[in-house]
Amino acid sequence: MSAISIYRPEFLGSVRYGYRNDLIFHRNVASWSMKMDSKSPQTMKEEISIQISTPLLLPKSKPSTPNELRFNRPPPGDQELVHKKKLEFGQFVAREAVLDEELWTAAWLRAESHWENRKNERYVDSFKRKFAEQEFNAIKRRCSGLGQSCTCIVTVSKEQKHIKRTVIKSVVATLDMSLRHLMHGETFPGEREKSHVCSINKEIPNKYAYVSNLCVSKAARRQGVASNMLKFAVETARSSGIEQVYVHVHRNNTPARLLYEKIGFEVVEIASSQLLEEQTYLLCINTRKLNNAYWC
Repeated sequence: MSAISIYRPEFLGSVRYGYRNDLIFHRNVASWSMKMDSKSPQTMKEEISIQISTPLLLPKSKPSTPNELRFNRPPPGDQELVHKKKLEFGQFVAREAVLDEELWTAAWLRAESHWENRKNERYVDSFKRKFAEQEFNAIKRRCSGLGQSCTCIVTVSKEQKHIKRTVIKSVVATLDMSLRHLMHGETFPGEREKSHVCSINKEIPNKYAYVSNLCVSKAARRQGVASNMLKFAVETARSSGIEQVYVHVHRNNTPARLLYEKIGFEVVEIASSQLLEEQTYLLCINTRKLNNAYWC
């Protein structure tokens, strides 16, 4: 079984990976409490689907932070997150990652995804560890960079009495959401014909959000995690004044496309011919068309 696949594009190049498309997610009822605050630049194109099959490997190299990562630490408590936006649903909470250990776990989920179809290759654990370390550093750069902002969103298990979890065991899913501007002349992100002038149009209507790197652990599937985490990202964008949220999906990944359409995403038809060679669709949701009742 596999998870949703999402492309995150770098519009100057093209990199393709395999995809899996047999997982369908179900919607859960959700209650809202929201906030976002982080920063980042553009990202590479990459398709993500996740299945946790091996233990999380801790980094051997020194973390790119002043303090060493502490993987046996508990997840942040409610008091530490009092000013953070979040979405509670079922046994889970979607929110912004606040600890480096959460970022590392998000990176490991993506490493598992990248290598899940090559489990029998030699040195696969070493390759996954290297991939995770590189992705961890990339997430930190994106979420602390200047210019366009990026947020690493995670879904974590709710705190329960008499159950003690470490931070790396509490994170069950993740995605990235970046805030960007259309280039002058563009009508959608990455439009080739109209983006000859490489200058950013910073008028508010041309600012948009882009969702990428959606990963859900095997144990947390079919519990509304993907759909609710996407809703959290969309509502976060809307509360920041963003009118359009974009995402890429492989054309053969029907379950993922149906999930996005159920939430309110629509295929950007004018982008379809440009993306034919890459076999992807660009989808968009207009946050102005959403009503508060839909998200309750």
